[in-house]
Formats: sequence, structure tokens, C-alpha cells
Amino acid sequence: MINYKRHRRAIKKLYEDTCTVSRMIDVKKPSGETRQEEQTVYADQKCKLSQKSLASNQQTESTNNILYETKFFIAPELEIKQGDTVAVTHCGRTLKFTAGEPFLYGSHQEISLQREDKA
Repeated sequence: MINYKRHRRAIKKLYEDTCTVSRMIDVKKPSGETRQEEQTVYADQKCKLSQKSLASNQQTESTNNILYETKFFIAPELEIKQGDTVAVTHCGRTLKFTAGEPFLYGSHQEISLQREDKA
């Protein structure tokens, strides 16, 4: 039987990155109108970013699209939803991603992140 507390402590030692998670939330305006606004749901959370596949370069005459996918590891009690915006500070750089569907383990959760930048 796995000791999840001990397993989780070991995994948390690998969390060398930090992230901020945002999502679109319905906000009621004073006029009575409801609009969606992006709001931060978690800030400065310890995490681990890992590259899943190498970047592919899809250059055309007008744009250079860079597409790649990464994996993201974070504590299991945080509710990350598919479509959330995740800004990860990794090696001094902040990168923005869109979250895929989380996969929960007893000690952590693993989430596929998609980054789609136009260079």
C-alpha cells in the first residue's frame, strides 16, 4: 500500500516553479448586466512544469506559429478546470498556457498544458 503522505512530500520537493491560475467567471455589474471576466483563483502556487513534446514550428509568410505541449504537476486539492489560464514562472520566465483536463492521483495531479504562441 502506498503511503501518500510520504509520497506527496517527496513529489513536493520537485516543485521548483510557481503558477497563477485564472478562469472566466460571471460577474454581475451594477447595471444588472452579467459579463464574464478573467479572475485569479490561485496565486503563487508551487508546481512543476515538464515538457511533454518538442515544439513544432509552423511558419508561413505572415506568421511563425510555435506549438508545443507540456505537463504540469500541482497539489491535488487545488481545483484546476479544463480551459483555465495557467501562468507558470519557470527558470525566471513566465509562460502562459491553457489547461487540459486534470488527472488526479492521491499525491498530486497531472495536467496537460497547451501553449500556442505567435512569434
